[in-house]
Amino acid sequence: QVQLVESGGGLVQSGGSLRLSCEASGSAFSIDAMGWYRQAPGKQRELVAVITGGGSTDYADSVKGRFTISRDNAENTVNLQLNSLKPEDTAAYYCHAKVWYTRFTSYIIWGQGTQVTVSS
Repeated sequence: QVQLVESGGGLVQSGGSLRLSCEASGSAFSIDAMGWYRQAPGKQRELVAVITGGGSTDYADSVKGRFTISRDNAENTVNLQLNSLKPEDTAAYYCHAKVWYTRFTSYIIWGQGTQVTVSS
C-alpha cells in the first residue's frame, strides 16, 4: 500500500511564500498523476494543481502564475511552491496520487492534509 505524507504548511503573511512537499512511500506498480487539492472551512475541496508522470501540469485559474507544481519521479515526491500568497489561499492542502497496483488496477489516494494559513 502506498501512503502519502505531506509537509511544509504553516502560517505566513499575505504576499509571502511556502513550499509544500508530499512523499509517496510503499510499493506500487507505478504512480500516475500527482497533485494538490485544498479545502477551506465551509467550502468544497478544489483542485489546485496536478502534474502527470510525464510532467504535464494544470492549475486552478486562481493560482496560475503564483503556484508551481513539480515532481521527482525517482523519489516519488511532488512539491508545490506557493508564492504571492493571499488570505483566500488559506485552507487545508491535500496531496493526492493515482496509484497503479497492477497493470489493470488503480486507486486515488490522499494524504492527511497540511494547513496553510495566510494572514492579511
